[in-house]
Amino acid sequence: MCGIIARIGQGEAADTLLSGLENLEYRGYDSAGIAVQNGSGVKVHKCSGEVADLKSTLDSRPHGNMGIGHTRWSTHGPPTDENAHPHTDMARNVAVVHNGVIDNYDELRADLQAKGHEFESDTDTEVIPHLIAEYRETIGDTEAAVRRAVETLEGSYAIAAIVDGEERVYAARKGSPLVLGLDDEEWFLASDVPAFLDHTEDVIYLEDGDLVVLDPDAYRITDLAGNPVERPVDTVDWDPEDAGKGEYDHYMLKEIHTQPTALSNAIEGRIDDGDAAFEDLSDGAFADVDTVQFVACGTSYHAAMYGGQLLRTAGVRTEVLRASEYDVTSGPVDENTLVVAVTQSGETADTLDAVREATSRGARSLAVTNVVGSTAAREADDAIYIRAGPEVGVAATKTYSSQAVTLALLTQRIAADIPDATPAADREAMFDALADLPRHVETVLETTDAEALAREYFDSESYFFIGNGFGHSVALEGALKFKEITYEHAEGFASGELKHGPLALVTEESPVFAVYTGGDDEKTKTNAIEAQSRGAPIVAVGPEDHPLVDVADAHLSVPDTHPVWAGLLANVQLQLLSYHAAKLLDRPIDKPRNLAKSVTVE
Repeated sequence: MCGIIARIGQGEAADTLLSGLENLEYRGYDSAGIAVQNGSGVKVHKCSGEVADLKSTLDSRPHGNMGIGHTRWSTHGPPTDENAHPHTDMARNVAVVHNGVIDNYDELRADLQAKGHEFESDTDTEVIPHLIAEYRETIGDTEAAVRRAVETLEGSYAIAAIVDGEERVYAARKGSPLVLGLDDEEWFLASDVPAFLDHTEDVIYLEDGDLVVLDPDAYRITDLAGNPVERPVDTVDWDPEDAGKGEYDHYMLKEIHTQPTALSNAIEGRIDDGDAAFEDLSDGAFADVDTVQFVACGTSYHAAMYGGQLLRTAGVRTEVLRASEYDVTSGPVDENTLVVAVTQSGETADTLDAVREATSRGARSLAVTNVVGSTAAREADDAIYIRAGPEVGVAATKTYSSQAVTLALLTQRIAADIPDATPAADREAMFDALADLPRHVETVLETTDAEALAREYFDSESYFFIGNGFGHSVALEGALKFKEITYEHAEGFASGELKHGPLALVTEESPVFAVYTGGDDEKTKTNAIEAQSRGAPIVAVGPEDHPLVDVADAHLSVPDTHPVWAGLLANVQLQLLSYHAAKLLDRPIDKPRNLAKSVTVE
């Protein structure tokens, strides 16, 4: 979803706003803009395209110690100069940036037009500065006008506003993330911490209904009625260098290569005397659970499938549900249902809605997320963090691996509590192999042939990925990565489903990547060979010592390990395959078209 930033304090604001927007481009890059207030008017600069395009239009930086900025992922209206944020009122005295969707904007726009307001864009956002201007005229006080405007809005929003002649930033949130950054000489507001991580690590995670007023040397948080609100100050433990590309050409490549560290962090302290342990979960915490529902979207859904497979194997009634369809697929839910929300950002709108629906029906909730202080972490009954650090590339890589490992450990922790469940009989061997997983990922990174395979097959018509058991979710994730960043047709299937329809699409121009783990692989082998008999080249993706290697046309090898973890090593190979194919095709790897990293609207 869109990225917003605001800054007020000592010194010039423009460069800070622009660098903050560059750090937020994973949230949207259809258009960008800034507005700076310097006592002689609100100066707005915006255009379609990326932040680099915006910077190229600025002959000089606008002066002023305060301002707001925005990088857009289009919802209402195409990515044009007119639809870029910030938006202003007719007098250009009020400038606003917004993340979210205003559901009643048609009605508000019509009412404002009836009062003489003229609009310049197709966006829902533009009603907000017009509302503030209208209420300023009738009320006479800007803070009251902002409060009144916010109360009028229906839908989701995180907004920041500046007003000509006032050395203040006004902001509010409902359903979209907004974080306050605190430094000695300046304050920040942003959709996400990386926007200002170079300046401060002290943050306040704002909650729905919060309204913030920033002065150069103070901040106030109130509710919509004007009552003061206290929010705790947290310290972010991310290193600012973690949010940069470093020596790598792309964020995605860096994040693939930092998976060993991310996995080590995810594992650390979570195995105790041969059992899975989470310090925030008491003994017997899941004793009354009889059904577990995983809810997630996209890559997180594939990680949830990984956890769901393990939990079903432990004898626990388990469902893995797409959060966007939870309201129609969830079935019975009661106080003995545990809903596990898997969301990298902790702000995914569909996942949050699913949790709220389940909670309203009596279920207990647990969030598995990467972001401390996120909405999911705050709203769920319990939260577990995957500890992957900041991930900037839109196509998730290290967060998938960290989610899958964290969920695998969680499943064993749940199974240990439920009386009739049976944790994996070989969990000691499984955990021993898990300790080696970061090192094994390093081996894959050092020995991979993915770039050569990408060169061999990058001009194919279609790409198919198959797998069984743990390999199934990896096949789906491999196909998703490939289509996300190459824009080529790619599909993932359960191995046994290839012959039930998709085989009709198989030709000599459709390589099949067969993921195997060393367990339950017979269907993968037989279906791969069947596709090969129709002319498709077969690429085996898995450990060396497997019969499929002998008949495959090529092999992406992973170290021999426990079957539970082999799929995650295969996934690293498929991430690299997608990356190198996209690079050969000259795609914008970190910013794939039409996509944003954190989808905070339905």
